[in-house]
Formats: sequence, C-alpha cells, structure tokens
Amino acid sequence: MATLAIEKRFCGPPTSANGGYFCGLVASLVPETLTVRLVRPPPLDVALEVVEREDGSILIRNGAEEIARARRSPPLDLETPVPPSYLEALDASVRYAGFTEHPFPTCFVCGPQRTRGDGLRIFAGPVNGREIVAAPWVPDASLDRGDGKVRPEFMWAAMDCPGCFAANKFGRGTWLLGEFTAHVDRCVHVEEPCRVIGWHISSQGRKHQAGTALFDEDGELCGKAVATWIEPAATSS
Repeated sequence: MATLAIEKRFCGPPTSANGGYFCGLVASLVPETLTVRLVRPPPLDVALEVVEREDGSILIRNGAEEIARARRSPPLDLETPVPPSYLEALDASVRYAGFTEHPFPTCFVCGPQRTRGDGLRIFAGPVNGREIVAAPWVPDASLDRGDGKVRPEFMWAAMDCPGCFAANKFGRGTWLLGEFTAHVDRCVHVEEPCRVIGWHISSQGRKHQAGTALFDEDGELCGKAVATWIEPAATSS
C-alpha cells in the first residue's frame, strides 16, 4: 500500500499540513496535471493511504476518513499578469497583511514566526497601482531536490498562500484552501531571487478563486496555479 506523510515542519495551521505543500506531494504521484480537492485538514506525521482508482483519480485517506481527492486535469489555461520587478516585490512585501494579523503565524509558507531556512517566508503584499500582491522568495538549500533545483512540491507550496492574500485583501479570518491546481514549467534554483504574485479572479458567496504565478530571477514564468479559497460563514458579509 502506497502512503505519504507530512512532517510537522510543513504545517499550515499548527496541527495540519500547509495545503499547497500537501497538494504538491499528491501531484508528484503522477506525471499529469492534477487538481487536488481538500476534504479535511491533512494531519501531520501520519501515514496517509494513497488509493488509485480505475478512473485515474486518487484518494488520500487516514484510515476510513477521506482527507483529499485528486483528479487529472487538462493543461492549466491561466493568463498571468506581468510580474513586478524584484525591488517592487520587496517593497510590496513590507505591506503584507499577515504582519498585522495572521490566523496561522507558524505557517510553513507565509508565517512570520518562521525563520529563514525553516519556513519559506513568502510575505505577499499589495503592489502599488496594481490589483496584485507580490513577494520576493529566495529558496534555501533545504528545498534542494539534489541537483541544485527546488523540489516541485515546494514550488506548489510557494504558489499557495499568496492567492489567499490576493482574494482576502485584509488577511482577516481563517480562510481555507478548498481546491488547488498548479503546473510547474521548470523548477527554480536554490538561492535564486524569485518573485511570487497572486491576483483575485472571482468570488461567489463564500468561495473565492485566485491565481498565482512564480517567476525566476530573469522574470521568466516558471509555474502558475489557480485555487479556490473557502471563507468561513462566521466571517462572511
């Protein structure tokens, strides 16, 4: 039986996995593009069962409890905005809403309480004069897949949280990742100064769709993603 497990380091909320990282691990199971839907928060340090079904879909279970399901998807058709410069992304990160209020300050991707070399520290803030958020990102050596490039699941993780802060502009309330589709064109290098952007696509009730993209040092697109974020009823207007 195939299994996967999420180490505590890769948490989103303190007791469950960062959604983007978890989805990236699931996506690494097959070569095709996958859309991963989270049914329950993925627990940490637990061997989760991977079930491949005849229709090509994948179930992730913790015993009898379903954690996530994934289906094969067509190539991601997503138009990405022109990225800001690295300095503009650095300036935007100063206005990161999570510095003021953050539901999960120890999140592996965007938690301000995580130190460099431990968390990704991607702090996406609004870009002046544009309807996008952006952050710089310099991946550290712990993310190396063995050839000087970043492992794909960390690319997925990097494209997770900026979408939430694009859709939830004030960073208020506990929004949760519902569904995530990403495509990595090529993996960036360790210690390469990258840029990550996010933008709001649409909203319908408590469901909000956002796009994200990751660019290398030269401003070339290396990955893109689209996510559905769920706003809890208690914070809905």
